Amino acid sequence: MKFTPDMAFAVIWIGWLASWIAAASWSARTEKRAAGLPAAAYRILLIAGAALLTPWASRRLAAERVWDTGEAGAYLLAAVALVGIAFAWWARIYLGRLWSSAVTRKEGHRIVDTGPYAFVRHPIYTGLIAAIFASAIAEATWPALLGAAFVTCGLWIKARIEERFLTAELGVDAYGAYRRRVPMLFPGIRKQGSGIR
Repeated sequence: MKFTPDMAFAVIWIGWLASWIAAASWSARTEKRAAGLPAAAYRILLIAGAALLTPWASRRLAAERVWDTGEAGAYLLAAVALVGIAFAWWARIYLGRLWSSAVTRKEGHRIVDTGPYAFVRHPIYTGLIAAIFASAIAEATWPALLGAAFVTCGLWIKARIEERFLTAELGVDAYGAYRRRVPMLFPGIRKQGSGIR
C-alpha cells in the first residue's frame, strides 16, 4: 500500500494532536486565568476553522478542488506542515511548565525571550499557522482555505489577549520591551502590537 500525501497529513495532525494532549499535564500550577468574551470568540474561530480544515468538511460541502498541487507538491506541503509542527513543538518544549492551553499566569511565570521566542513572541502559533496553511493549500478547497483563515484569526485574537494579560501581569516595562524587540507572529514584521492597548 502506497503512503499518500493524504496519509502523511493525517499522520502529522493526529500525531500532533495526540502528543499535544498527552503533554498537557506537564504544566505548572495556574495562579491566574484571563476571562472575558474575547476568549469565547477565539475558541469559536478555532473550532469552526479546524472543522472546515478537515477533508470530511470539503466532501460534505461538495467543494471542488480550486487547484491541483500534484503529488510532489502535496508531499512538499506535507514537509512544510511537519516543519511548522516541529517549530511549534520546539516552542512548547522550550516554554516547559509555563505552557497553558488557556491564557493564564503560571507559578513562577517570567518572560521567555530566547530560543524560538527570540524570533517571534508566539512561536507555537507561528508554527501552527504555517502547518495549517500548508494543509489547506494541499487540500485546495474553499472550506479548507476558509478554515485556515478562521484558525489564523482565532490565534491572532488569542495572541492579542495574551499580550494584554502578560503586560498587566508581568509589567509594561518588562513585557513592553520584549514586544518592541520581537515581532508577534511573523519574523521580520516588527510593528505588530507595538502599542499596548
